[in-house]
Amino acid sequence: MSSKTLTFVFAAERGTPALLTEHRCKAAVPVAGKYRVIDFTLANCLHSGLRQVLVLSQYKSHSLHKHLRDGWSLFNAELGEFITAVPPQMRYDSGWYRNAMDALRQNRYLIERSSADTVLLLDGGLVYRMDYAELIEFHREQGGGLTCALRRAGPGSASGGVKVEVDAADRITAISNALDLDAPYESTMGVVLIDKALLLEQIEALAAATEAGMDSGVDLATQLVSPMLDGRATCSNPPTAYRFGGERGRVTQDRYWSDLGSTDAYFRANMDLLKAEPPLNLYQADWNILTYQGQYPPARTVPGPTSGNEGVFVNSMLAAGTVIRGGGVSHSVLYPRVQVEDGAIVDEAILFEGVRIGANARVRRCICDKDVVIPAGACIGEDRRADAERFEVSDEGIVVILKGQVI
Repeated sequence: MSSKTLTFVFAAERGTPALLTEHRCKAAVPVAGKYRVIDFTLANCLHSGLRQVLVLSQYKSHSLHKHLRDGWSLFNAELGEFITAVPPQMRYDSGWYRNAMDALRQNRYLIERSSADTVLLLDGGLVYRMDYAELIEFHREQGGGLTCALRRAGPGSASGGVKVEVDAADRITAISNALDLDAPYESTMGVVLIDKALLLEQIEALAAATEAGMDSGVDLATQLVSPMLDGRATCSNPPTAYRFGGERGRVTQDRYWSDLGSTDAYFRANMDLLKAEPPLNLYQADWNILTYQGQYPPARTVPGPTSGNEGVFVNSMLAAGTVIRGGGVSHSVLYPRVQVEDGAIVDEAILFEGVRIGANARVRRCICDKDVVIPAGACIGEDRRADAERFEVSDEGIVVILKGQVI
């Protein structure tokens, strides 16, 4: 498996939520208390036996590159294994990656020199768990040149979703924008497997076909599959559909998939992890999600220096290095090295690494980016009008305080 499949992880786009990607690409956005978004895709690769992974990076990539170096330098180069970041090399021309197909064209030489016979294309800005080994096995069983993984979508899906039509033989017959979001439909999920020979044969035509009228944010499968269906690129066999969340594979089938497409979607995704039975299983022992973790001391609660009250937390996630000094935390996600001081109340909040909440402050329905400082006695998340004058507030009333702000 390792030598027969070359994997590209697309992590070049800024992506969403816009407020959290001002200083980092989407793939590097923190999620679920201690991870980065890309950790889920890379963990899928690791557990699926894929050991040749190229991460295509571009937008404000320093945070992503540092994370890959610190958390994912675990493969053995002597065995031909690697996870390598590949910013634009400008071999094709002097430009940046225009879209996914252009990124592949610019890195054609990496595909040509690989001994793999299939190429797995993954969007690194999504959160889900999947056994790619079963997708690869299905692709070989079907004997087609391209297989696109599909998920079940419908009510509640983000606007602009991609609808895929499939026949009884699991062949894709049409792909378009989903217009009726109230009815269930099959949609793409940022996972495409293609034969290396077919990709090399079609890469110029695919890149040219997607350049006209398409911006860099167009869905990966749409860029690849649409030209094959409408005749702009030739393919001897119609693309095949692999349904995500079936019985195949070794990962627990929680069928969870999220594109974190907005501030509100990001907030809900984190809050969902606090449910008694969360939709995403982070605790499957043989499918753990790896990441980089700083060597911080254990999280703890201590009595407040003034009140003497014990620090408490209820139904919350606390990462290493967090200290609650007499404050109270409920239904919240706290990343490493967060400090909550005496008498402070944190409720339904997401606090990134290094956030400090001052004594007697109240923070509700709020996302605080890295190193934010909330002063003693401050009140955030209780008066939407007052919040909107100072901060960004989402459609559902989630307050976002940007990285490094000292209120």
